[in-house]
Amino acid sequence: MKLDILVLAVHPDDAELGCSGTILKHIAEGKKVGIVDFTRGELGTRGTAETRDLEAADSAEILGLHARENLCFKDAFFRNDEAHQREVIRMIRKYQPEIVLSNALQDRHPDHGRASDLANDACFLSGLPKISTQEDGVEQEAWRPRLNLQYIQDHYIQPDVIIDITPYIETKIKSIQAFKTQFFNPELDEPSTYISSPEFFESMIGRAREFGKSIGATYGEGFTSRKLLGVNSLFDLR
Repeated sequence: MKLDILVLAVHPDDAELGCSGTILKHIAEGKKVGIVDFTRGELGTRGTAETRDLEAADSAEILGLHARENLCFKDAFFRNDEAHQREVIRMIRKYQPEIVLSNALQDRHPDHGRASDLANDACFLSGLPKISTQEDGVEQEAWRPRLNLQYIQDHYIQPDVIIDITPYIETKIKSIQAFKTQFFNPELDEPSTYISSPEFFESMIGRAREFGKSIGATYGEGFTSRKLLGVNSLFDLR
């Protein structure tokens, strides 16, 4: 299946926190969107890899994704090396997205920046025909996405573009809450963590309000770009 947008996320729930409003917006516009998670988040303090698998599936249904896969890289110990790059290249060539959304350039969790670099390098290398990859025993064609943007996560980063997600904020919240073991849930007997506090959830909504206010909307999601962005007309700008 060819996708219009492929979201690359190092942990299940990264895409939901960072860009699920944008996912919902484009699916509503008829675009095909999928997520490839790099790890199962098995080192998370709360829950297990198995519960994260189930939560990711529940969230995928809420979002209406056209595909979701997990590469099962080692949480915290994956590297931006040839072996990992080839696996990400295989996914890019499999889905042939026009646009890739990936982890933040740098963040509180060191996995995020490392995953961003891995995604960026794989997007470029995927376009080199002399790099050979196979899917189900069939040689894949080279494919390079035309755009790779990074969603913004815990640390504030000045965005290069902001997407109005106002009509989709409630469903975004539901997709995040699908990860029941990870976020605030007084019914669970789990250790407290940085992201399980009610304040963390409130800060996520506050960030969406902040980005929305910047473009005259109620809620927004911000993205960075490693290269300059162009528009066809000044009237495309909000």
